[in-house]
Amino acid sequence: MINEFPQVVTIGGSDSDGSAGIQADLYTFFARKTHGMSILTAAVAGNSYGIHAAHALPLDFIDAQFKALNDDFELKAAKTGMLADATLIHNVAENLQRVNFGYLVVDPVISTKHGATLLELAAVDTLKAELLPLADVTTPNFYEAEILANMQITSPADQMRAAERIQQLGVKNVMVKGQHGIDANQEMVRDYVLLADGEGFWLEGKFVNTDHINGTGDTLSSIIVAELAKGNSVKAAIQLAKQLTLAAITHEIEVGHKYGPINHWAMAD
Repeated sequence: MINEFPQVVTIGGSDSDGSAGIQADLYTFFARKTHGMSILTAAVAGNSYGIHAAHALPLDFIDAQFKALNDDFELKAAKTGMLADATLIHNVAENLQRVNFGYLVVDPVISTKHGATLLELAAVDTLKAELLPLADVTTPNFYEAEILANMQITSPADQMRAAERIQQLGVKNVMVKGQHGIDANQEMVRDYVLLADGEGFWLEGKFVNTDHINGTGDTLSSIIVAELAKGNSVKAAIQLAKQLTLAAITHEIEVGHKYGPINHWAMAD
């Protein structure tokens, strides 16, 4: 039957070295046996040393991409990645309300997992007011959760409270990731998940001290998208995403001279 195979889409930027952004999303969709599509919002010229140039796409072209996919395909789930500014977030939120792309997972790319800011305050406010209320799942890292919840996280109880505050913004299910690189002796990372029905639980995984972590957040959220498109529950999708992303980090591949990608081959069935 036409369009029976699970189809998903990533909405975000292109990372030219293939380690993150829509490239990491598409690798993940392929590994998880879904057909991945993309709506490109920006492109960066980058390598393992960093980003050297960036270019945002015109809003009318972004609109055209949304329309083209919606006119033809039966998408089961979508995700957003890095959206550069408030204008773009507003545009994406408006488009998502005009189309039927199924489940929505928002990876709120506000800061790096080490706390470096990537999104200005006005854009964060737009994300909270316009995009998160449309989302079925959001997956903030430790520092993003602090920003979205408007609080410091200093304990497991704080992590749980942050998830509650983020859920109050309108998103149904929240995964607040634990802090990475706390000290040289860190052994585990604990993520807290709060589901729409009020159930909360912890996911624990080994902390891997490596520079090959580019695309980790993209990959985790993309696994959730793929599994939801295949009919799995939100809880099962999040649990599997934690497990498979850890496998992709643990089984390193040597690509680039500095900060490298994770291993998407490690998550294929």
